[in-house]
Parts: sequence; structure tokens; C-alpha cells
Amino acid sequence: MRELGIFLFCAGLVAMLAPYLLPANFRFPLLDWIYTWGPQAAWAIKGGAVLLGLLLWLRFRNRE
Repeated sequence: MRELGIFLFCAGLVAMLAPYLLPANFRFPLLDWIYTWGPQAAWAIKGGAVLLGLLLWLRFRNRE
């Protein structure tokens, strides 16, 4: 679960930062579906992924 948390956290951060670091017309094909509900819902999904990843990582970080 810790690895899943790290993945979700990193993927969410990349999805949040990509529009600012890449050219304006570039879109990730795998993330296009989140924009069908509008930009606010897309930001909520990205933020939710970051928060869920952080919570999973913090919850399971000391387990072997």
C-alpha cells in the first residue's frame, strides 16, 4: 500500500504541474477523461489523488 501511495502522490503532482511546465497544446492522453467534467472537477481529481497518496504513504510507511 505504501508503494501505491507513493505512485498516486507522484502521479497527482505530475498531473498538476504538467500544464505549467509543458507547451500549452500538450495533453496527456491518459488524463483526458478527467477534463470531460470541467476544469474544477479535473483539479479535484488531481488533488484527491495527491491527498489519497499522501494518506496511504503516511499510514503504511512504518510497516514492513
